[in-house]
Amino acid sequence: MAQYKGAASEAGRAMQLMKKREREREQLEQLKQKIAEDNMVKSNIDKKFSAHYDAVEQELKSSTVGLVTLNDMKAKQEALVKEREKQLAKKEQSKELQLKLEKQKEKKRKEEQKRKIASLSFNPDEGAEEEEEEETEEEICIPAKKKKLGKNPDVDTSFLPDRDREEEENRLREELRQEWERKQEKIKSKICSSTIQQFLQRALEVLRKDFSELRSAGVEHLMYIKEDLIIPHHHSFYDFIVTKARGKSGPLFSFDVHDDIRLVNDATVEKDESHAGKVVLRSCTPSAAVVFTPNPLPTSSPTVPPLPLSLN
Repeated sequence: MAQYKGAASEAGRAMQLMKKREREREQLEQLKQKIAEDNMVKSNIDKKFSAHYDAVEQELKSSTVGLVTLNDMKAKQEALVKEREKQLAKKEQSKELQLKLEKQKEKKRKEEQKRKIASLSFNPDEGAEEEEEEETEEEICIPAKKKKLGKNPDVDTSFLPDRDREEEENRLREELRQEWERKQEKIKSKICSSTIQQFLQRALEVLRKDFSELRSAGVEHLMYIKEDLIIPHHHSFYDFIVTKARGKSGPLFSFDVHDDIRLVNDATVEKDESHAGKVVLRSCTPSAAVVFTPNPLPTSSPTVPPLPLSLN
């Protein structure tokens, strides 16, 4: 191959053009090969029908003499085609008839053989039956094969996947979930499902008749104090019951008073006894600083264990 003498960029371009032409040449060769294969398939299909039409054409040429009209030529051709098809159908029928005759002959031969065997004083099949009986006796004498060892029922298979066990566990989980939801709905249906704000609103409606200071006050002016903690208005009693939240002097989820709150309790001992909650005005906090130690009242959260400061 002649070498290209010129710039390096032109040489690279020439190489790309040569590769492109080579690919186009290969694609053209593949296309030619595919066309040749398609033509070969078509020629094989045409050969199957060529014998029939060649015979019709040959017969048409031999029977046509001189000039004839186009209509006569077509009519004659159609008649020859029909005649040829009839001949082929007759050949097929004759083949089928021949097969039926051969089957009937074979059937008659077998029946004749059975009659000859029945007329004999002995049965030639008895020897074969005796041999079969001997073979069955030998098979009976063969000792039975040893059974394969199965799984040990005493082995713990709880770590293996078991569809039945998984379905039973899922069913049990669903039952427990439904039972827990029923209990929660039962708890929510009580008064404890209300929020602190709703509780203070109801308390304000009841206490306004007895306390003149509350006539001009609203819910935002009231605070609910439980176990030395200021409970925010947006929390509900249900939150403290579910989370089992506790204050320094007792549980926040229990609202029954068991002991006298005037008694001094040990803060290191956890007890179930709770103290009564208090509803106070926000304006009372500065005036109470004169009597009590001015320690700030922390707010409570039902999700975080509180660390309250005592009012004493």
